[in-house]
Amino acid sequence: MFEITLSSFIRIVTVGFLAYVGLIFFLRISGKRTLTKLNAFDLVVTVALGSTLATILLSKDVSLLEGLTAFALLIAMQYAMTFLAVRSNSFNKFIKSEPRLLYLNGTFLEDTMKKERINEVEVLQAVRNQGKGSLEEVQAVVLETDGSMSVIQGEPGNTLANVQSKKKI
Repeated sequence: MFEITLSSFIRIVTVGFLAYVGLIFFLRISGKRTLTKLNAFDLVVTVALGSTLATILLSKDVSLLEGLTAFALLIAMQYAMTFLAVRSNSFNKFIKSEPRLLYLNGTFLEDTMKKERINEVEVLQAVRNQGKGSLEEVQAVVLETDGSMSVIQGEPGNTLANVQSKKKI
């Protein structure tokens, strides 16, 4: 359990360093969008990259070249998906969810909250996380496409333009 041979130590350090450098290289050429957390798809890619790095480091069955190929494939697929999503509204709607309004002007939107499996306690937690002591300070709470909640104080204005709601804004 606490043993490591010199050869496995050298392999982990060498492959780890080279895999890390390779990942940084791929991320730099793919652009900033690769590691954003704008939706669930982006999160999956980020987790998959981390999992791939761990596998390269710890599995003797995966060569460095195989791992770098996996990095390149994941990043290329993410690039292709975002490329298509920016250019095709129907494809964008297929792979991404829409933000949902959970709370507006003193009213919890219970139908939406049930559909999204969010309860009032979680909305209140999001409000507290923003440093608000009362719902009276909040105009709206939005469940974003990445699963986070945005708390809006003051008049929402056009920030709610693409947010789905059954309530008239």
